[in-house]
Amino acid sequence: MPPTEYEQLMARTREAADLAGAESLLSWDEETHMPPKGLAMRARQLATLSGLIHAKRTDKAVGRLLTALRRKTLQARLSPLEQAVARETRYDYDRAAKLPESLVRELAETTALAVEAWRQARAESRLRHFAPHLKKIVDLQRRKAEAYGYEDSPYDALLEDYERGMTAARLRPIFATLRERLSRMVRQIAEAPDGSARDLLERHYDFQKQWDFGLRVLADMGFDLDAGRQDRSAHPFTSGTHPLDVRLTTRINENDFAAGLFSTMHEGGHGLYEQGFHPDHWDTVLAAAPSLGAHESQSRLWENLVGRSRAFWRHYFPAARETFPDALGGATAEDFYRAVNVVRPSLIRVEADETTYSLHIILRFEIEAGLIEGSIEVDDLPALWNARMVELLGLEPPDDARGVLQDIHWAHGLIGYFPTYALGNLYAAQIFRRLSEELSDVETLLELGQLLPIRDWLNLNIHQVGRTKTTERMVADVCGEGLSAEPFLQALARKFGDIYEVELD
Repeated sequence: MPPTEYEQLMARTREAADLAGAESLLSWDEETHMPPKGLAMRARQLATLSGLIHAKRTDKAVGRLLTALRRKTLQARLSPLEQAVARETRYDYDRAAKLPESLVRELAETTALAVEAWRQARAESRLRHFAPHLKKIVDLQRRKAEAYGYEDSPYDALLEDYERGMTAARLRPIFATLRERLSRMVRQIAEAPDGSARDLLERHYDFQKQWDFGLRVLADMGFDLDAGRQDRSAHPFTSGTHPLDVRLTTRINENDFAAGLFSTMHEGGHGLYEQGFHPDHWDTVLAAAPSLGAHESQSRLWENLVGRSRAFWRHYFPAARETFPDALGGATAEDFYRAVNVVRPSLIRVEADETTYSLHIILRFEIEAGLIEGSIEVDDLPALWNARMVELLGLEPPDDARGVLQDIHWAHGLIGYFPTYALGNLYAAQIFRRLSEELSDVETLLELGQLLPIRDWLNLNIHQVGRTKTTERMVADVCGEGLSAEPFLQALARKFGDIYEVELD
């Protein structure tokens, strides 16, 4: 028998997925192992692959098959899973078909070159070396937004790539609430006595021992190192070509133990999501998170709600002290717990504590939305960034490296991505609250170092859902409510109120 329309569709989409996997691997290699002189060739290779992938995803034959599968007679033959695959493939096809292939290729080549320019500009702490590339990226992203179309703001068209259904108009009141409540918490904590010992983290910690300790925690979390690996990069990230090949990267600082470990746990949360898709979804469009906010909920959950918990360190601190006796010999688990939970405004987003982190995201959201909407110009960024940092966190960056150049996202063309970090914090709090209710005694599990029940619950309730539901539908079904900032704010008030012995609201 000839292949059915659905089987033909799967054959075509698998080809595009295979090419996307190769593209992802080349991008991972560019960040980890590629020799510097290979940049121009890699930019061309990525542009070529991006064009081929786009052409396959928008092939008119794919459109005809999707149209055929909408017919009631054919729909009736599809299983619920196959109907979901057809529905999500149609969404991707309709969206991708709006972009000219020439724009896709130009974006890929421009961003590949921009990443190296960003590295050089960051090393010299001068935006002006990166500014021409960023101007071109902003222009290309505006063209992309126009091609997609939008009702209110061109930023909405870009945000859709990362957080489906979200808009700038909906984000602004959520972020206004976070800004007000978090700023008040930070002020209240600043006025409380500080009995923490942050210097515990800033002693010397051997690189290899940190690496090995992080791999141990990754394994305890359930990350399969036979289906993934960890490497080093300037900016940690996770890259998945398939659930059986998931690449993590981390960044180790020999004078900051927390930075490397929490980077590993953060990316491990992403990696568990990539490894946890339902096997029936593999090789289909369903083997993906419904949004980056959903994906970020997993990394923030493991990094903060697990990794920065008191119970976690009651289990892992004895091993840490044995591994690093010179740095931790006189400390206790409680000392360490308080050290990893110091609330202190910082210049660097990835070093921010749970309470101030979302303020960093609000700054980036406001700036990148302004860039796309035309109210902000690239040349004004250093001064504007510094002024907003003073306003939000009371700190003024001394240079561009610790200011506007600290993140790689815009070099990669990822405009619209930043809000998902803050949304991930909100979703993580909602999910962890329900997880804690259903697993009964999560604190005991953490004290025993038994992390697999947590991984298994997340795998069943979050990871395996894939793209069969939207993020808010999935969260509502699991948690009993859609997106809400309250569980996050309440959890912070309880935790840091206890640590600093102050009543927070």
